Amino acid sequence: MLAKVHFFPLGNADTLRLDLADGRKVLVDYANMRCADDVDDLRCDLPEELRRDLAKARRNHFDAVCITHLDDDHCCGFAEFFWLEHAKVYQDDDRVRITELWVPAAAICEEGLDGDARLVRAEAIHRLKQGKGVLVFSRPERLKECFEKLGIDFESRKHLIVNAGKLVPSYTKEGPAQAEFFVHSPFGWRQDEQTVIDRNQDSIVMQVTFREGGNDTYAILGSDVDYGSISTIVQVTRGKGNDDRLLWDLMKLPHHCSYLSLGPGRGPDETKAVPEVKWLFETQGRSGGIIVSPSWPIPATGSKEDDDVQPPHRQAANHHRRVTSNIGGQFTVTMEYPSKARPAPFGYEITAFGIAMIIAAPMVSTYAAASTPRAG
Repeated sequence: MLAKVHFFPLGNADTLRLDLADGRKVLVDYANMRCADDVDDLRCDLPEELRRDLAKARRNHFDAVCITHLDDDHCCGFAEFFWLEHAKVYQDDDRVRITELWVPAAAICEEGLDGDARLVRAEAIHRLKQGKGVLVFSRPERLKECFEKLGIDFESRKHLIVNAGKLVPSYTKEGPAQAEFFVHSPFGWRQDEQTVIDRNQDSIVMQVTFREGGNDTYAILGSDVDYGSISTIVQVTRGKGNDDRLLWDLMKLPHHCSYLSLGPGRGPDETKAVPEVKWLFETQGRSGGIIVSPSWPIPATGSKEDDDVQPPHRQAANHHRRVTSNIGGQFTVTMEYPSKARPAPFGYEITAFGIAMIIAAPMVSTYAAASTPRAG
């Protein structure tokens, strides 16, 4: 089967599902943000959409669930939807199981959490103590003190830690999955002088490489990192001669189309990217490249939303439109897709010729073929 990448319209929130060639399903973030009592809410019903897909596949589990960081817009509703092994109150037949939970080191070491973030942490720690069903993304030596504090034997759990610059175990583009996950971030568990963890900059950033028909297609999943962290990723990766690890045919934008993922200033019409970020967008995007912004619609010039400090930012969107236009690609915003009839997810299929957008209609699905890595 062909791999697929699915995006979900959730406002300024992230959820992405990868269906791999061997049938494995990987969910990146879970944020059930829709207001069920608001008939005009165009955000999709995330649990309904995910259950619909799982039922079609005749399963009730994800092979991996990656929570890139613990902000609410990346884990909202986690405790309502998933079967959690650490407490019986979160175990019933309607819940979806997780074979392997992926979390950044900050999700283990940050204390004083509440809500779903607290329960992601509790589940990850439980699995670490059990010695299975979890991967922690960090530089191993950064976690030693944290593990000892939690009563976890560090040496016997080192195989559950994935460092930046490494591949996620058990997924290879040469094997049945026909996909590999290269980890760019976090570099380690970083704290400032007040010992406050910066979740966004310590979040999980990966490049996924899909192989189909002997050809490779690349996707970058940017989590919520800012231009400083992206610059560091570029510097480290290029310094090791791994420029190909920053190629992209599909990019899930960091931080909901914020200008701060490009540079320090918003700009009047277009945000100017700092040099390393400019290189990533303008050099590493391949012909027909697609940029997806998981965000509310882009504000119109002069509108009230245009002055909002929160993303999406029109000036950043103009940058992304220019970049994709120059490579014959497409800039897509998740919340510009939904209709009131059913605010459903949309997705892309990975073919031997590149990316093809999946065009869904009631009771039927067709595919827009692509002769180069582009949508439509």
